Amino acid sequence: MLLSGRHLEATGVSCNLPELLVGRTQATAGGDYLFVWLKLGAGLKSGTAVCRITTPTGMVSFELPIAAREQTIHKFQGLTTADSMYLIMPDRFANGDPANDEPAELPGSFDRAKARAYHGGDLRGIREHLDYLKDLGVTSLWLTPIVKNGATEDYHGYGAVDLYAVEPHLGTLRDYQELVAAAHKQRMKIVFDIVPNHVGPKHPWAAKPPLPDWFHGTVRHHFNSSAPIDGTFYGEGDNQGHDLFEALVDPHAPSRLSRNLTEGWFANLLPDMNTENPVVAQYLLQNAIWWTEGSGLDGFRVDTFPYVSREFWARWHTGLRRIYPRLTTIGEVFHPDPSVISFFAGGQKRSDGIDTGVSTLFDYPMYFALRDVLLNGAPAGRLADVLRHDVLYPRPDELVTFLGNHDVPRLASAKGSSAAKVKIGFALTLTLRGIPQLYYGDEIGMPGGGDPDNRRDFPGGWREDSKNAFSKAGRTREQQEIFAYVQTLLGLRREHAALNGGRLWHLYSDDGSYVFLRESEEERVIVAFENSATPKELRFTLADTPAQNAARASRLFGEATMELNGQEIHIHAPAESVCIFSLD
Repeated sequence: MLLSGRHLEATGVSCNLPELLVGRTQATAGGDYLFVWLKLGAGLKSGTAVCRITTPTGMVSFELPIAAREQTIHKFQGLTTADSMYLIMPDRFANGDPANDEPAELPGSFDRAKARAYHGGDLRGIREHLDYLKDLGVTSLWLTPIVKNGATEDYHGYGAVDLYAVEPHLGTLRDYQELVAAAHKQRMKIVFDIVPNHVGPKHPWAAKPPLPDWFHGTVRHHFNSSAPIDGTFYGEGDNQGHDLFEALVDPHAPSRLSRNLTEGWFANLLPDMNTENPVVAQYLLQNAIWWTEGSGLDGFRVDTFPYVSREFWARWHTGLRRIYPRLTTIGEVFHPDPSVISFFAGGQKRSDGIDTGVSTLFDYPMYFALRDVLLNGAPAGRLADVLRHDVLYPRPDELVTFLGNHDVPRLASAKGSSAAKVKIGFALTLTLRGIPQLYYGDEIGMPGGGDPDNRRDFPGGWREDSKNAFSKAGRTREQQEIFAYVQTLLGLRREHAALNGGRLWHLYSDDGSYVFLRESEEERVIVAFENSATPKELRFTLADTPAQNAARASRLFGEATMELNGQEIHIHAPAESVCIFSLD
């Protein structure tokens, strides 16, 4: 335990329960902090322990609530390839409790007219709209961080000031626990956004850390997280829009080329946790266990994954898996190169001999390729090129695919986009291998440019909203068209084992077309993507493929037609379309 106060130079700490033993203590920062290591005996029962701290200047006590473990059924489930994940920024989704819009401790923080202020969305608002998410067809929810933040513009959740408290704008710990329980009743899972890399600049630790090396550096003297080299070092352009994780992956790179990434303060602002310090590492592991156990979580989305040492991730995952063997962790590595992304995948050891232990990663290479194909006229074969790198991953079928998230402009507002391209993007994301992730509002074609414009309020989440896109009657024709398209695809993915877990095979690929097969033990499904502005006739052989003995095809989705003539296949593909066929 880490206690804060004044004059905590303990000469002794004791608790009123014989099964609760004090192993050791350590006072730091002139007595402003006290570390207490506790051992819990096997006979410990539920209740509240009272522990007394004796110091040279007096005595003080603290209480520690102790509870027996609740039933674990339907908890800690983890994700599978049959799941689909829906990303929500709680402050921008729905306002279920207007009373928490502006907590007394942060006056002036609520203003829907300001893009970077709090807008009033909260945990209760999400719980009240679980039926909408169930109707859409998603199976799990990822919420951006819900921990307490410290600034009036920290609506996004990435500026933590207390890792053991819920942000008051979003509700209470009880609200979060009730949301998780309600989601589980709907057979939906919950993924917690955790940030072991850093805390917010207003965290009390920033001004006075518990230990001199609690952070990498200090407020006045620290590295910037950006690499000290630019893209030209590896023959790239100067501005690639991502940090040079190549320096972390490169076995020939000296530590000076990557030290900024793992020890620098993110955005030169957010205090970087010194995860090499065993006390810091223990604190962060126990915090993850506390959130998992106290809420019944099913997984973690792990923010800024490459910015933390791989040694820490190995230890952190080992500690988690001892208790929660099925818990899924998803690492964020914002980079377009599969050779870079795959370096961080768990289930393998690379040049440093370390297995990070992470369950899976976000498939940023596929994200970049999808957008390049849909928006910039890149060859459709780029998709096949990304997929051929699956050999680099221990579990490529579990990569998390996505069209967008809270860090990038929405596809609907991107230059060169259209409703047709948004639908194509969804169709590919929901039929390619992997676990698909949707970003709130994309299923109705919500517009939005760069941050913070890509974080607009979901229409209908506020009582004063003139339109309510949570209901069919409140959606525009175009919104309903995209919603129904996504809903149908999610239904097909749920119903067809080949789409939610089958092996992927390339069948045909060129500049404008990509055709692939998904094969499970029960069925074979062909997906045909056509990116051309005009209809196209595709003819190719099925010889020496798992589809070579197919006798007939039936259309499951889309407007294309397919003919089988022996081992030759003929597809009439409409312009800008994705079509799905089942083979017999």
